Amino acid sequence: MTLMTPPPLDHEDDEMLVPHSEFPEGPQPMEAQAETASTVDTLAADDPPSGRFTWTIECFSRLNVKKQYSDTFVVGGYKWRILIFPKGNNVDHLSIYLDVADSTTLPYGWSRYAQFSLAVINQSHNKLSVRKETQHQFNTRESDWGFTSFMPLSELYNAGRGYLVNDTCIIEAEVAVRRIVDYWSHDSKKETGYVGLKNQGATCYMNSLLQTLYHIPYFRKAVYHMPTTENDMPSGSIPLALQSLFYKLQYSETSVATKELTKSFGWDTYDSFMQHDVQELNRVLSEKLEDKMKGTVVEGTIQQLFEGHHMNYIECINVDYKSTRKESFYDLQLDVKGCQDVYASFDKYVEVERLEGDNKYHAEQHGLQDAKKGVLFIDFPPVLQLQLKRFEYDFMRDTMVKINDRYEFPLQLDLDRENGKYLSPEADRSVRNLYTLHSVLVHSGGVHGGHYYAYIRPTLSDQWLKFDDERVTKEDMKRALDEQYGGEEELPQTNPGFNNSPFKFTKYSNAYMLVYIRESDKDKIICNVDEKDIAEHLRIRLKKEQEEKEKKRKEKAEAHLYTIIKVARNEDLVEQIGKEIYFDLVDHEKVHSFRVQRQMPFNQFKEEVAKEFGVPVQFQRFWFWAKRQNHTYRPNRPLTPQEEAQCVAQLREVSNKANNAELKLFLEVELGVDLRPVPPPEKTKEDILLFFKLYDPAKEEIRYVGRLFIKINSKPVEVLTKLNEMAGFASDEEIDLYEEIKFEPNVMCEPVDKKITFRASQLEDGDIICFQKSVRDGEQYCYPEVPMYMEYVHNRQVVRFRSLEKPKEDEFSLELSKTHNYDDVVERVATHLCLDDPSKIRLTPHNCYSQQPKPQPIKYRGVERLADMLVHYNQTSDILYYEVLDIPLPELQGLKTLKVAFHHATKDEVVIHTIRLPKNSTVGDVINDLKTKVELSHPNTELRLLEVFYHKIYKIFPLNEKIENINDQYWTLRAEEIPEEEKDLGPHDRLIHVYHFMKDQAQNQVQNFGEPFFLVIHEGETLTEIKVRIQKKLQVPDEEFAKWKFAFLSMGRPDYLEEDEILSSRFQRRDVYGAWEQYLGLEHTDSAPKRSYAVNQNRHTFEKPVRIYN
Repeated sequence: MTLMTPPPLDHEDDEMLVPHSEFPEGPQPMEAQAETASTVDTLAADDPPSGRFTWTIECFSRLNVKKQYSDTFVVGGYKWRILIFPKGNNVDHLSIYLDVADSTTLPYGWSRYAQFSLAVINQSHNKLSVRKETQHQFNTRESDWGFTSFMPLSELYNAGRGYLVNDTCIIEAEVAVRRIVDYWSHDSKKETGYVGLKNQGATCYMNSLLQTLYHIPYFRKAVYHMPTTENDMPSGSIPLALQSLFYKLQYSETSVATKELTKSFGWDTYDSFMQHDVQELNRVLSEKLEDKMKGTVVEGTIQQLFEGHHMNYIECINVDYKSTRKESFYDLQLDVKGCQDVYASFDKYVEVERLEGDNKYHAEQHGLQDAKKGVLFIDFPPVLQLQLKRFEYDFMRDTMVKINDRYEFPLQLDLDRENGKYLSPEADRSVRNLYTLHSVLVHSGGVHGGHYYAYIRPTLSDQWLKFDDERVTKEDMKRALDEQYGGEEELPQTNPGFNNSPFKFTKYSNAYMLVYIRESDKDKIICNVDEKDIAEHLRIRLKKEQEEKEKKRKEKAEAHLYTIIKVARNEDLVEQIGKEIYFDLVDHEKVHSFRVQRQMPFNQFKEEVAKEFGVPVQFQRFWFWAKRQNHTYRPNRPLTPQEEAQCVAQLREVSNKANNAELKLFLEVELGVDLRPVPPPEKTKEDILLFFKLYDPAKEEIRYVGRLFIKINSKPVEVLTKLNEMAGFASDEEIDLYEEIKFEPNVMCEPVDKKITFRASQLEDGDIICFQKSVRDGEQYCYPEVPMYMEYVHNRQVVRFRSLEKPKEDEFSLELSKTHNYDDVVERVATHLCLDDPSKIRLTPHNCYSQQPKPQPIKYRGVERLADMLVHYNQTSDILYYEVLDIPLPELQGLKTLKVAFHHATKDEVVIHTIRLPKNSTVGDVINDLKTKVELSHPNTELRLLEVFYHKIYKIFPLNEKIENINDQYWTLRAEEIPEEEKDLGPHDRLIHVYHFMKDQAQNQVQNFGEPFFLVIHEGETLTEIKVRIQKKLQVPDEEFAKWKFAFLSMGRPDYLEEDEILSSRFQRRDVYGAWEQYLGLEHTDSAPKRSYAVNQNRHTFEKPVRIYN
């Protein structure tokens, strides 16, 4: 599965499919119990058992709980329920999930797989219902799945939108339970002769494309013949990485990883967790390979395989003039909506458009002429890639939607049909454009997430194979073709009296890309590719990789026969302490390891050590390490002669209560005056082995200086001379001693009384003494004593700071302390930025999963310590984002900030003003503030504030409305002067909404554009009279205005008006649902320059196109 599962709280990707992070035991107590009602239609069918559940929640806005469960319903013999967070799961969106109702009582290892959709029903206009679909394998760890950011709360709770009617919300779930297959026991190579590709997180879209390209042998052969050398690294060379991948697909026994290839693209881990578009990747990869093939023996391969040409033409009807332009293509984008099959899409592709009337063509020397415009194909490529337009923009809902309509495609595609209707006059008619289907790329899921896989016929035989990431299975033609057409499944009714409507379940799995191979070229394209096509250096490299892999596999298989012994020595302590570690004695991951058979006698192992370290057996003494209760790890006791006579496995069991495969030892080697090994000194019960670290406060450094056997009843004062000698000090230097006791969760390092015995100080084998010169009066150090230095090291944190405007780039780093409070951190940042006022710094934490800033910044003094700023669930980050504000943050937090677009009454300009006022201010205060910033047509002019959303006016804000709850994130706040004519409305006058619109013929729906406005219409006034006023108001030239059409629109349906029609009769005084749904429409083309307009944005949005950087 491609769907990712990072914890959902404060997740930025507003469509990420996630399990919700809590594991509730049942419905939570409610302070205001909502009245809910639900119905379920359960329909039994062999494949799949499906059902629709409707949950009606009354008193929705009064729900005073964090989460709410629906009643349990049964589909496929399983119990389900819907889980919602009415106020959002720590986001400003409704959060909604499908939950396994009895997950806490199910047996260990349970699992079930379902394809489902969740919807919030629009009770005023059903087609505006918000519906999202996905699929998931539910299990103990992920017993619920859905959408943390389902829809904005501002939209849900806005009564005018239609999602809450009479404070009632209707939520619907459609669930289809699918059969679970045993994914892991399947041997793809054994069953099919082919292997799959591993999914890196969200790379199934790439896997399906790579399998398709690999199974075009001519393409694979060309990739093998791209020049590479043994000095190239796959992670830095796309040709070598692709060669390596293809070689492994051809010769490996198990599924193949793609990490080398994505690294060669220049992708980081986060890119691999971003689901991209197959079509876009196909184009980018083709362009990149085409470029890499230039100047090589395979130059031009991409064009030879995939490039076709078509001719765009405009031909005048009444004069002899024709304009043509030849263009190349590597793939064709075919319409799905409104087309029943591939042929219908090609018919639409070459459809002739008439340029006449207001839309005449300007032909050189002939002026405006009636003409016909179209496209015809000059030639088709040997490999024809058809991209099906399953995704398109829905203007009504302002979002991308997936087209799941039924769309058929043939096994054989004849593009010479009907006497070559798709071909241009100059096309070579001797080439037979008959194609056979090679592969079908499928997208399963919705527009915001899903899964990709491919059905391929590698040899164009009757046997189809399904390539689904690591798994390859044999499939029949029906599964590869018919079941990928899309559309709806109608499931039989088993209880007709319960619900009369048949249950239809949309097929969310459908074809997204088709690859056809021309019959006349198939022998050339489905060619033989063997080892002689592969460069020798590549074969050697990959054979070596395979041997390494086999060696590791063998080691893993034989791991139970071996034990790893990690031997720490004095040299390791010298090397590591003060550089890589500061607490305890050694990092065991960085000491020498021996892999020995478990049954090897330990005395034989000592001979191995003698060979490795040059220390004769009789001079070796080994100590066990022990983990103490305070979580430190110290040498505990030496091995006894009896223990050394045992085998390694027995020793491991003695030392290791956790019973893992490792045995950790400390090798004590005593050196004589000539620095050669000597026999270790005898150790009695009166002797303890202590380790010593020396601290230098001037240099702020600590280092290991050695170990000593000390008599337990002696006093530290008796060994001061020896310690001074070890440190290189004068023999009478005054020194202070501290015992390093522990460092987690807090540092504990306490002075050692030099005048009492080591026994009285409770010192024992393996303890650590840190010592330093005594600090004299007048000496100034940052960390004068060992405990202070150890505390500093423990809390030291280097933080990488990034500007919020450039969230991918480290700008500077600061060494801080985890204990620094909020003020300490912002002061250090302000100092670095040479900013006088630290309160103007605002910080935002980092999301470790998305590698992006979290949506909410840190409030002024909102966290106590730096450590709290850096933590994200169970991970710790070292990144913070900063921004410099124009006013102090505490002041900003006390204000409400609104962006208001002011429309000047006479000038054709719109200026966005940022208004900041106290949160308890009113709309009247906003208008008064705005008056000080804008130029008015008259000093006494009155202003009003409107809510505009997608070119419609939804609300005039009352002057006394509080601004705290106004949201300008999703729609525009518009301020304008109130025209004089609106101030003195007569009893029969009407104030109506006037909007611009176009008709989208393809979707047969109205698209609004431009600036909406109000207009006063008088009793008995005709359209002709009103048009005069509209033209004057909008200052439209006569020639253009003559082309405009006028219609009365109700609920999106235009009813065109006659010139003499009296408009007031159309607009009733009674309240209708949403005044914006009844308006005077001005139909004309949108001549305004197009601009990208982002709406429904989170505070930060990071849309990433597919990029291959190398």
